[in-house]
Formats: sequence, structure tokens, C-alpha cells
Amino acid sequence: MAAAIMAVIIALCVIAAPRTAHAAGDLANYLSKVTPGEVFPEADRFGAPQGEPPIAPVYRGEQLRGYVYLNSDFANSVGYSGKPIHILVGIDPKGVITGLKLVDHKEPIVLIGIPEPRIVAALNGLLGKDMTPIAQGAEHAPQADIVSGATVTVLVMHDSIVRGAMRLIRSGRIGASGATAAAAQPSVVKSIDPDKGEIRDWSTLLGDGSVRRLHLSIGDVNDAFEKSGNAAAAQNPEPGSADDTFIDLYVALASVPTIGRSLLGDDGYQRLKARLQPGQQAIIVAGDGAYSFKGSAYVRGGIFDRIEVLQEGASTRFRDKNHMRLGSLEAAGAPALREIGLFVTPPEFTLDPTEPWQLQLLVQRTTGNRDKAFLTFDINYILPNTYLKRETRAAAPAAKAPAAAPAPATTTPAPADETEEPLWMRIWRTQTVNIGITAFALAVLTGIFFFQNVLVRRPQLYTWVRRAYLLFVLVWLGWYANAQLSVVNVVTFTNSLLTGFHWEFFLAAPLIFILWAATAAGLLFWGRGPFCGWLCPFGALQELTNTVAKWLKVPQITVPWGLHERLWPIKYIIFLGLFGLSLYSVALAEQVAEVEPFKTAIILKFARSWPFVLYAVALLGIGLFIERFFCRYLCPLGAALAIPGRIRTFEWLRRWKECGSPCQRCAKECPVQSIHPEGHINVNECIYCMHCQELYYDDHRCPHMIQVRLKREKFEAMSSPSMRAAKTGPKTLITHAGQPLTPPAESHDPNRPS
Repeated sequence: MAAAIMAVIIALCVIAAPRTAHAAGDLANYLSKVTPGEVFPEADRFGAPQGEPPIAPVYRGEQLRGYVYLNSDFANSVGYSGKPIHILVGIDPKGVITGLKLVDHKEPIVLIGIPEPRIVAALNGLLGKDMTPIAQGAEHAPQADIVSGATVTVLVMHDSIVRGAMRLIRSGRIGASGATAAAAQPSVVKSIDPDKGEIRDWSTLLGDGSVRRLHLSIGDVNDAFEKSGNAAAAQNPEPGSADDTFIDLYVALASVPTIGRSLLGDDGYQRLKARLQPGQQAIIVAGDGAYSFKGSAYVRGGIFDRIEVLQEGASTRFRDKNHMRLGSLEAAGAPALREIGLFVTPPEFTLDPTEPWQLQLLVQRTTGNRDKAFLTFDINYILPNTYLKRETRAAAPAAKAPAAAPAPATTTPAPADETEEPLWMRIWRTQTVNIGITAFALAVLTGIFFFQNVLVRRPQLYTWVRRAYLLFVLVWLGWYANAQLSVVNVVTFTNSLLTGFHWEFFLAAPLIFILWAATAAGLLFWGRGPFCGWLCPFGALQELTNTVAKWLKVPQITVPWGLHERLWPIKYIIFLGLFGLSLYSVALAEQVAEVEPFKTAIILKFARSWPFVLYAVALLGIGLFIERFFCRYLCPLGAALAIPGRIRTFEWLRRWKECGSPCQRCAKECPVQSIHPEGHINVNECIYCMHCQELYYDDHRCPHMIQVRLKREKFEAMSSPSMRAAKTGPKTLITHAGQPLTPPAESHDPNRPS
């Protein structure tokens, strides 16, 4: 039966497979859907794409300002959906990235879940970054700002942009000639537009680059010191987990009306405006985490020695007289941060707000009694184009460039970065600790399954081992590591087989890959039980909340067997519907897959719009009365695993001949009612909680084992020394009333002859 179902599914896949391949990147089509100013400051038109891979020149009037390329034309950009993520990238003739625009993607976590501006904000560290030293190997690429729940998506986007820029620079298509051509044209004077002063929320400010972010984990800092070559510093790592936050740093130019009013409020911005002298700028620096950007030197000597502002070779540090402490940020949705400071640039330092600048963070580490090691990390800041106004400065007439002024001519594809380490390998290396913890947890679970007969003979130990494991799966594997498998993974895998399979994509999420490998192996031994009963964070959440409900005496509902039998096929119908829909549109199937509350309850930790939260809470609420309600009747992933789970080669669950006839105890106590009244265990529905095996060996609850115990006790009693003495001792007379009759003692007669 299972083989027939799989054959039908494969046939449907072949029939529905697309006959023509879709072009991965069409630069001209995407350019027609955006305005030049969205991807390149000061630009007002695009030229015709040229070269292979294509890049398009960008102009302001007749002045060449730079170029735009599509990341997917230059580097692998396949994301979590198995489809390329398309980003238009603006880059000037010197190799500095000036703008980013996400133009097309099929990422489910972004389509429904995490706001798109939050994803784009994670790439802001690339804006204003000179990619030439990176392409030449003199610098390391800046690290992506990871967004919880969208790690693979962000890393793929970041890596494709960096690799694309490197290939473009190494090909020689961007160079001094472009800069010279631009310099020969009339100059444009830029200034802050005073008429732009609307209030924006935190997500918008972060998404468009008004607020820039640098997030460093303890692991990031430890790795940086190891690569610095300072052995003493490398041997003194920061305490704590590698994934713990070392510093979460935000920077914004508060002297810009929109940014200042949004972050300081109207009153705060007006006070700042009155304080600023001509030519002065105000910068908000806010941070959280284990490391303070303020340090303690400013208290003793009045200088903030851990942060420095740099622009075109000039730099400045702030003193206490340039600083004002803020308690919070006024923008809607702004996080609560431990340190927030408003800094005004000193009169001797001129910061041009219309040009790129950097905030440099100094990280120090003690290496001896008096010795310290130092590293710096940059936040590149470039003011979004929307805040600027431009005026063309009168200049001597210049030769008019052709309408489609040339990008540096070449038709030779840029060389691939064959010597560079693939993205998935870097991800695995940076997640060594998480991978080790996951592998250890899987080894523990394997031991539990192989030695289950030893464990279930000790009910109290078994109960607490199971609860502890489920708590670990929920808190660490689910809420912390976001390693929640989904039916979307099944849809994505199937679609990749139809449209082009790439291991690199699946390897980009180490924990998901490891869990799927373990689940696939478990199907051969135990069916769907290992994942559904032990490794699913949402399943763990359901069971733990139901355990609390039972402890609070919440009444439990037993679904009548006839109704239960008709409800469990619903999840198979949902899965087949999703699978069929994915053959038509993967993006639509991924949206309908929201029938799974996994993203809401586990990945986003209920931080989502109210309909999704209400749905997830409703399922958990029903689960307080009907244990694992969602697992039993609605979970499409459980159905997807149950189908191939029928090929398992071992029967681990033991049964007595009395099970089902006449004994019904296991059937009545099964948490998910996977045992038929006749005693048969339906492995398609079994979550392998081992409760029936606990009963199997319990000689006080299992009728078969009770009889075995009574016979054993009778045999032991009959074999005891007291019973043997009773068999060989004097006989006891029994009256008709059943009372023992003791013979009277003989009286002593002195006249009786001895």
C-alpha cells in the first residue's frame, strides 16, 4: 500500500514538473520595477544592462554615478524556500556599496512572519562598505546581523551580495576610469531636506538604514581575537556561551529631522535643535549586552574611549560635555536598551551628514596584569536618499555622455570564487557548539530507544527523563535554536527534486539538516515516533502544558473511538492538499502551510499579529483537555512522516496475548489513542511515548503481569522455610467450625509406672 502511494506521488511529480527552466536573474525586468533612487543615491535613471553577467550603469542626468547588479547573477542566492533571492545592489565606481533593494523572493519566513524591513535591516552593515579591500583579501567581509528565525535567509542574502561585489571588482569592470568619468561631470550639492520631518516607527527606521546596527556574539569576538594572531588574547576568551550577545549596538544621526523626531520625540528634538551650533551634528548611540560601549574612562577622564567617529581620514572621540544620557527611545516598537547616549560632535570636527561615515567600536581584552589587546569593529553609516535634497552646481561645460553611457566594456564572465570557502561550511564552523549539543541530544535519545526496556521498568525515572527531554527540546532546540521541522521542508525538498537539487541549500541550516537526517533514520526503526513524540518542539509544548493541566485537575476528554477513527485522516487530507498545491505554486503552499502553528509558537515565540497568535493559543487550549489534539488530527508533517514510516523494519513495542482481549487498559491509557480496542497498535498514529511499555512491565497495573506476580508470590510462599515446617510438623485437628483443636495435655500420675 505504501509503495503504491509513493508511486502515485512520484508520477504526479513527473507530470507536474515544469518543462522549461526559469531564468535565475533578469536584471532588465527588475530594473523596470524600481526607481533609480531606491538602489543608488542621487540617481534618476538606469542605462541599458551590459556585459555578462549584466550590470547596468546608473546616472543623475548625464553624470555616471555608478552601477547596479543583481546578486543572483553573480552568486548562489538560493534561500530557505529553495528559490533564489533577488536583490538589486548599487555600487559606485570605487567599489563602495551604496544601496540595496530586495526585489523578489519566495522566502516563507518573510512572506508570512518576520517583516521584510527587519530582514533588509540585517544587511545595513554593507551600506557604505568599500568592497575593494575585501576583494583583494586585505579585509574580511563584515558579518551579517542575524535575525532570529531567518538565519539561513539572512546569511544567503549577505553572502550573495558580498560575493557578487567581489567578482565584479576582480573582473576589472569597476575601476578608476569610472571614477574619473564621474568627476568630469558637473557636481551635485547635497544637503539635508528640512521639509522631511515625519514620524516613523523603529522597524521602518531600521529597515531603511536610518538606524544602523552591529550585533556581536561572544563567539564572534572570540573568533576575531583568535584570528588577530595575539595568542595571549586568544587564550583568554570571553565567558559565556558562544551565542550569547556580547554587544548589540545601534547608531542613528539624530540631527536629521525625521530621525531625531522619531527617536527623541518632538520636545526632545526641539531641545536638541536649539543646542546645536552651525555645522554640528548629533548622533544617538545605544547598546545592550555584556559589553558597554561607554566603558569607564569617560567617568574618570571625561572621554568615551570605546567609540570613535571617522569620515574621510578625520576622526573624533566624544567627551562627557558632548554627551547626554537618554532613558529610552521614543520610536514605536523600539527595544529597551541598557545604554543610550546622545552625542554632539565637537566644534573642531566637521561631520558631513550627506556623505558616508563610520562609528568604530573598540573592544579590549586583558592579556596580563597591565597588558590589553584591542580590536575594532565598524558600523558604516550612509544617510538614506529620502532625507536629502540636491542642487546641481554650475560648472564648465563637459562632454555629453552617450544616452547609454558605457559601463567598462567586457563580455567575459567574472571568475568564480573557487578558492573561497562555501557559505554552508562557514555556517557549520560557526555553529560547532550547537551542532555538538544537538548530536549529544540525539545520542541520548538513541540510547533511550535502544534501552527502553530498562528505562520503562522504572516508571518514576522514565517519567522524569521524558519530561526533562521534552523541556530541553522545547526551550533549547525550539525557542533558542529555532530547529523546528515543518511540512514546508517536505514541500521544499520535493520542489528541489523537480527544479534542480542543491545540497548547499539544505546544508546551510545545520541543525535542520541534522534533525532531518536523524528523523529519516528513525523512520526505518521506529516510524514517525522519534520526531513526533520526542523531537518536535511544538509537540513538547503541547504535552508539557497538558501535564500541567492534569496536575491542576483539568478534566480530560476521551474522544469516542468511532469519532477518533474518523478524525485522524484529516491530517492526511491536509498534507495531500498542501502537496498538490505545491505542484502548482510553492509560494502559495507555503502560505497555506500556516495551518502549522510552529512558526508562531516556536520560531517567532508568539511575537506575531493577533490572528496567528489566537490560532496557536486556541490549539494549545484544546490540548489542555485533549492531549496532543493538533498532533492527532491536524498536523500535516506527522502525516508526511507516517507514510514512509510504514517501511520500518523492526517491531519494538511488546504486547501480551491478553492485550485487547480481554484487557483494554493500554488502549484506554494511550495518550493519543493509537491503540485499537482489539489491542493492535497503529504505528501511523503512535508517537512512541512508551507509556504502553511502562504498563507492559507493571505487575500492579497490567492484568497479565498481576497474574504473573501472584503466581510468583504463591510459589515463593510455598517454598519458604515456614511452609516446609508446617508440612512436616504435628497435624492439627480442625473442628466443624473451622477452628483448630489442640489436643489436651496429658496429666502427670505419680502412681503410673514409668
